[in-house]
Amino acid sequence: MQLQFLDPYRPANSTLHQMDARVKFIFAIAFILTTSLTPVGAWPVYVILFAIVFSFILVSELGVVFVLLRALLALPFVLAALPIIFTTPGAPLFSFPLGPWVMTASLYGIERFISIGLKSWLSVQAAILLASSTPFPGLLQAMRAVGIPRLLVAMFGLMWLYLFVLVDEAMRLLRARSSRSGAREIKSMSRPVGGTLAWRARVAGGMAGNLFLRGIERSDRIYVAMLSRGYNGEVRSMPQPPLSVGSWFLLGLSVSVLLIILSVGLLFWG
Repeated sequence: MQLQFLDPYRPANSTLHQMDARVKFIFAIAFILTTSLTPVGAWPVYVILFAIVFSFILVSELGVVFVLLRALLALPFVLAALPIIFTTPGAPLFSFPLGPWVMTASLYGIERFISIGLKSWLSVQAAILLASSTPFPGLLQAMRAVGIPRLLVAMFGLMWLYLFVLVDEAMRLLRARSSRSGAREIKSMSRPVGGTLAWRARVAGGMAGNLFLRGIERSDRIYVAMLSRGYNGEVRSMPQPPLSVGSWFLLGLSVSVLLIILSVGLLFWG
């Protein structure tokens, strides 16, 4: 069974896809840092940052709906910051009782909450654009090119590899269960087919334990195979060509623009 649904990369012939992975990686990190360091309530700066990321969405040809829907991944993390509304001191807006406490929302707390939500949303969009327009091996090479430690890059690569291994083993277990499970037709639907809820939980627990053992066994076989082929902690690849003059110019221009945007935000709203 194909496991391509796990890979966020979406092949295309857009300008963003053809851009050097090192340039995209550095720009994405710089964009996320700029977004996170932007002061609270700098709404014009947030608009400019959104305009930048939206322009890249259009250039990537991935589809606006595709990126924006995936960016909803930031929503649970934003909700975790909801108590900031009631714990940040400032001008009170409204209050309501909650058991023995009185929850008071402040104006500055709401500004902080909305700012955190916008920052998370914009940062996730940048990460989605990077992952969807760059193959994972290209990302690993870009990490090594910018000086990220070899051990950390190797951990990312092995984590990505064994994620597919684990899902493949889970698919095998599900196929084995389906091939050994028969369901007879019953006229009365008063009883569920397949046993009680406790029985289903026991079967699911047994499958999870089996998956864990099979995953460890298969990972050992893969690691031995990697060692026999000369693996020493770093994935070998062909040396990357130096960045072209156009790539250096694009990288310098984009980082300079982000620095100017951050400086404006810190100057007027910091």
